[in-house]
Amino acid sequence: MARSPVIGASVPRIEDRPLVRGRGRFVGDINFPRQLHMRIVRSPIAHGRLLGVDAAAARAMPGVVAIWTGADLEGVSPIDFREGPNEKLAPFRQPILARDTVRYVGEPVAAVFAEDAYLAEDAAETVTLDIEELPPILAADEAPGSFSPGHSTEATLCTQDYGDIADAFARAHAVVELDLKVGRHSGVPMETRGAVGRYDAARDALELHGAAKVPHKNREFIARMLGRPQVGIHCFEPHVGGGFGIRGELYPEDMLVLLAALRLDRPVKWIEDRREHLMAANHSRQQRHRIRAAVDVEGHLLGIENEFFHDQGAYVRTHGTRVADSTCGLLPGPYRLPAYRALGHFRLTNKTPAATYRSPARYETNFVRERLMDAIAVRLGLPPLEVRRRNLISSDEMPFARPLAALGEHVVYDSGDYAGLLDKSLAAFGWEEHCAGLAARRARGEKVGAAVAMFVEKSGLGPTDGVRVVVDVSGSVEVITGGASVGQGFETIIAQICAEELGVDYAQIRVTHGRTDRIEFGVGAHASRASVMTGNATAIAAAKVRAKAIDMAAELMQAPPDRLDIVAGCVVRTDQPDGPSIDLATVAKALVPAAKTRGGREPGLSADGWFDTAHQTYPYGLQIASVKVDEETGAIAIERLLIAYDIGRAINPMLVRGQIVGGFAQGLGGAIYEEFSYDERGEPLSVTFADYLIPTAAETPAIEVLLTEDAPSPCNPLGIKGAGEAGISAVGAVIASAVDQALGMDGLVVQLPLTPQRLKAAIERHRGITTR
Repeated sequence: MARSPVIGASVPRIEDRPLVRGRGRFVGDINFPRQLHMRIVRSPIAHGRLLGVDAAAARAMPGVVAIWTGADLEGVSPIDFREGPNEKLAPFRQPILARDTVRYVGEPVAAVFAEDAYLAEDAAETVTLDIEELPPILAADEAPGSFSPGHSTEATLCTQDYGDIADAFARAHAVVELDLKVGRHSGVPMETRGAVGRYDAARDALELHGAAKVPHKNREFIARMLGRPQVGIHCFEPHVGGGFGIRGELYPEDMLVLLAALRLDRPVKWIEDRREHLMAANHSRQQRHRIRAAVDVEGHLLGIENEFFHDQGAYVRTHGTRVADSTCGLLPGPYRLPAYRALGHFRLTNKTPAATYRSPARYETNFVRERLMDAIAVRLGLPPLEVRRRNLISSDEMPFARPLAALGEHVVYDSGDYAGLLDKSLAAFGWEEHCAGLAARRARGEKVGAAVAMFVEKSGLGPTDGVRVVVDVSGSVEVITGGASVGQGFETIIAQICAEELGVDYAQIRVTHGRTDRIEFGVGAHASRASVMTGNATAIAAAKVRAKAIDMAAELMQAPPDRLDIVAGCVVRTDQPDGPSIDLATVAKALVPAAKTRGGREPGLSADGWFDTAHQTYPYGLQIASVKVDEETGAIAIERLLIAYDIGRAINPMLVRGQIVGGFAQGLGGAIYEEFSYDERGEPLSVTFADYLIPTAAETPAIEVLLTEDAPSPCNPLGIKGAGEAGISAVGAVIASAVDQALGMDGLVVQLPLTPQRLKAAIERHRGITTR
């Protein structure tokens, strides 16, 4: 009996069974006896002195149990950083409830706890705030102001550089400069944020139920903030209706339900509405880049210098400066670059605080860098594709180390054939024929164009991950992991990897995750790390269990271990296809602590697997877009879109394609539709779906996906790289370039999102410039 490969097969997702049967369990479904409901009173002012909170009317309402303000939380620290204390950024952390100052519309000022959700909301509406309004700071690219006594709104500078940048510009044939902006937008999951806090006095255990993409990290700093031992804190992750980077972080509301559960000795539940989500959950992306490139006469890059302004919003949240730091470290992308300098102004404004959103820093830098490559092509009179080709890092140079850092690690591109993928993509798209057709259409007056944008992603953030694989006496297999699932097919790929190594049916494997009470260590699901880190740890643990099972079975079957294998959950003889076999249940029974057959072996058919790595993996790809523009209305129609991506090795190609298509839809939103905007008082103008527009199925084209496996990663035994952010990375970049081509207006697009109003205004400005 031969094994059938499981890795590389597009098998159905195992996590969908409860979801399609209506048995999913989201935060809204979690309830406990005697549960209270929390409602937040939020600041209606962007910046002001908080003079008082009048909650007398609310306190008098029957069923209201407690109302807290900042004064009730003396001694409780502001929301801490995921990676631990940071003395420099500590003054800019967000308090759980505002104390003396409010700094954005939507900031939590008071919390109402009541017997039911409707009563809590009614009571919250009677709470009045006395706020002396102050002038807001709304532009990160203007002069910094004062955050607090002794602290400027420029919280820090983020810098990275290498090479002789002055020499690069001194000997340049041409210098190309651009001023580019990326608008503020973020993830909009179907399920808004929610949390349930519960204190079990019998076990002295404090529980947080809710989205927790980094449950063990959250447990660590909950313990640190509350001064409690980690062993008495447990985070539980239910099903998640969309993550995208902004879910699963610790917010003020999460800490409030925990504190209330402790102090009020009752479970406390909180679910936000959509308006709250749009004004209070993490925003992202907003940056302005003043970038310039030095090039030689043939278009080779000599150096890039980039000064950018990162709009962090009102506070520094759990991610610290991660997005701005990564902007510095990842901007060069797939191109060879002898000299580089980046200076990032990390500044606070009176807007919703910002953090990560799917492909943080790469969405922004891909737009900026690819716009720069287009501008170089225009300046030198070269085809845009030729400029890219001349600067691509070659496969012979891999691994390619840059003297830069991203997420605390040195940037080392592990493997890749960027030019090879470009050739495959152009052939798959039929590039030359397609462009000829577009030229004919333009000759008839249509505004159509096509473009290519290239990118390098990052994935598999280390340094370590661990997994436990257990086979019980019924033969059932469980993988227990500190990873987390945010809908990306995590359970399926982990089950596939375990099945491949162990020799069992993947569909019969239970993957337990998102529970800090089941496994001591874990890093969760972020930075596209799950398949690389948790996957390789799973393979190691499963291989150990397989070896242990064969060792025990060899004694039971009186057969040489090197002639045994595990197929379909049974140990079989490879030299006797029709010979005797023994199932894993029997082997597990032989290894229980009291079994005489166990001998000196470690009890149980189980093993831990740990995978360590010094560097992330760097998958890569490109996008080709063909668009049509209505010059009179500014509307953009995407007629064709191809995304090519080299994943090294695909565990489940179907799931990778799904990730890519879903990511594209989000990238399309940030490129054309989605933007959080504010008026001159700092009042948010995008707090409903009437104003914050997201693409629907009608606006999202069919996506062609070219998935290649030409460059397996040498950084891990399975050779895999991550896929979670491939689809979104270059959408803004490729649409901007294609619109320029369609209109025949070089350098037209300098800002995202490219809304119809913004595009029409840009066209009119361009016409005004060219007719002078």
